[in-house]
Amino acid sequence: MSYAAPTSPRLTRPREGRMIAGVCAGIANRFGWSPTTVRIVFVLSCLLPGPQFLLYLALWVIVPKER
Repeated sequence: MSYAAPTSPRLTRPREGRMIAGVCAGIANRFGWSPTTVRIVFVLSCLLPGPQFLLYLALWVIVPKER
């Protein structure tokens, strides 16, 4: 008896529904959240000290576009 691991959606940047690079929309799609909520959380997090913007740029480069 073999069990297949449940497949979860991959993290990709969508072609439609993105604002700048699609990073927030991709994260929202991956976890089943609202893209607007992810964008608001990201903007609010940029008000705090930390590397949030650099992380966004890195994800822009690393996360592949949706086919």
